[in-house]
Amino acid sequence: MARIVVAGAGATGASVAYHLALLGARDVVLCDRGQVASGSTGRAMGGVRQQFSTAAEVALAQASIRFFEELGEPLFEQVGYLFLATTEQGLADLVERAELQRSLGVPVERVDPAAVPGLAVGDVRGAVICRTDGVADPAGVTREVVRRAVELGVELRAGSDARELSWETLVIACGPWSGELGETVGVDLPIRPLCRQLVDTAPVAGVPERLPMVVELETGFHFRRTPTGGLRLAMGEREPRWGWRTAVDATLVADWLARLARRFPAAAGVGVARSWAGLYDMTPDAHPILGRLAENVYAACGFSGHGFMQSPAVGRALAEEILHGGSALDLSPYRPDRFGGDVAFPETLVL
Repeated sequence: MARIVVAGAGATGASVAYHLALLGARDVVLCDRGQVASGSTGRAMGGVRQQFSTAAEVALAQASIRFFEELGEPLFEQVGYLFLATTEQGLADLVERAELQRSLGVPVERVDPAAVPGLAVGDVRGAVICRTDGVADPAGVTREVVRRAVELGVELRAGSDARELSWETLVIACGPWSGELGETVGVDLPIRPLCRQLVDTAPVAGVPERLPMVVELETGFHFRRTPTGGLRLAMGEREPRWGWRTAVDATLVADWLARLARRFPAAAGVGVARSWAGLYDMTPDAHPILGRLAENVYAACGFSGHGFMQSPAVGRALAEEILHGGSALDLSPYRPDRFGGDVAFPETLVL
């Protein structure tokens, strides 16, 4: 019997298994019905940011950024996150959030967006940037974490269902599929799958090598440079697509290309290299579910689009809680029993 089974070999599950091994756990199995990073992690945007609107989320991000910095390039490029406000209310919101973030130790600063080559900023009222944020390769990072975990003695079982394995302790880290596994062990996880789409363009002449992730605050439209010199585009949809279907909506592609041309004129007329869709594991308040669910059953899921960027901190915290009964990082805001009352800390910066 494996003492600890971690279900889900995406970024979060890999991090939990790795940190369990780092802390001395033996007989750890990391399993997945598919392959490493074959689910939501492999379809992610790859952003890594500390600019959240609640202290709880900032804490997770801060504890994670150090791990990404240690990985370094090419897995993580610390190019920053640039938020643009095009209205006075948007600018006021940016300034207010930046004050909170700076009070928590995040190095956010006002910046002239015209300093970023190629951006059209005539409509921009103000901008902030955190230069220690950046972009990463989600699948590549996850494979590296798995490699380290296996080196420390974790057993990887790709193509294996956790329901078919014996365990003494179970960690549910299956992203949008976590609720399904939770039901089999008698726990309720209020997670819904939400389809989110991404687009990679063909190479664009003049894209800066160190282009930050560019985010339009009011619209949520955002883009980053790809390794091939194109741009990766994403945006929340007006009508959320709840459910398991991950089809590409061609009308969204056309709309995003038009938005890109307005914000980065050199990309006007660029072709599409690929389009794809993945799933967010959404909770009612867009915060994750972390920690003990029942006797010897733990959760690390419901990240609502932030799982990859928060996975280093979550992995460490879950491993500490499983092995030592508590963690250095405060997980109390993320307990599942919070859903019985009012949402106390709604996150507003969900991209």
